Amino acid sequence: MDVLSDLLHRARAQNAQIRQLIQRPPWSMAFEDVPALTVVAALGGHASVRLDDHRQAAPVRLRAGDIALISGVADRYTIADAPDTPPQLVIRNGRKQFIDYAAVARQYLAPRTYGDGLPDATTLLRGAYELSGAVGERLLDMLPPVAVVPAGPRTKAALDLLAAETAHQEPGQDVVLNRLLDLVLVLALRAWCTRPQSELPSWHRALDTPAVGDALRLLHEDPAHRWTVAELASRVGQSRAAFAARFTSAVGEPPLTYLTGWRMALAADLLRDTEDTVAVVAREVGYRDAFAFSVAFKRARGVSPSDWRRRVRSG
Repeated sequence: MDVLSDLLHRARAQNAQIRQLIQRPPWSMAFEDVPALTVVAALGGHASVRLDDHRQAAPVRLRAGDIALISGVADRYTIADAPDTPPQLVIRNGRKQFIDYAAVARQYLAPRTYGDGLPDATTLLRGAYELSGAVGERLLDMLPPVAVVPAGPRTKAALDLLAAETAHQEPGQDVVLNRLLDLVLVLALRAWCTRPQSELPSWHRALDTPAVGDALRLLHEDPAHRWTVAELASRVGQSRAAFAARFTSAVGEPPLTYLTGWRMALAADLLRDTEDTVAVVAREVGYRDAFAFSVAFKRARGVSPSDWRRRVRSG
């Protein structure tokens, strides 16, 4: 499994919610229930996305077929037909609060679909994700607060299918919608990561570096293995010294330092999501000695594994 696929799999995107709006301008919606990741696509017409608590961040414009990936760094964002359209409703605590009740078309058009449905309306698709824990944070680190992926033939095909299925209500529909939203997300992330101007983490840029990319895949495929620099170098066909220097230069840290950080991210999520003892978690991420694992975890997270578990479960 490649590194991006591993992150998406382990982040376990869940509780996806998909809604479609078909409405003529002016329209504007503010969201205060900000999930870890939001996928917004303008299927027809255009839209504007702005982060309301990032005053220096200019609104971004979506044209038909464009996709915006909004990470959960903002406390509130607004999606509208134009940057200067004031919000007509606010989504807060899971409820709609109308500011301009008369301006908002509230007609229920189809399952998960609202608006007026009139000709020349903007069609907007929004999917909201919750991502799990420390691994989810690594995935979000790949993105700016708002990443815009221009329309393309591959994303268009996926969006068309997702839009068609959104308006259906059939057995197994939630599974179909979640899988299609996953597809849109993966295609959008892939397109974003391949743009030359995208500012990506050093480990992602290193995936295309000879030997280093192979080593990263090995570390993600089996993080619990008792890796040494010598074994990694041998597996990718380089001398120990040359491999260590190349990996450190490309990734920004030595191989075993990267491995420790990845193990600690996995361990943090296991402590949060399972009832496994600290000793079991230690073994699952490659430590035979629970004490050595606890020392490494506290160095990385600032608290012991047990304290971490209590804190994240208490919110």
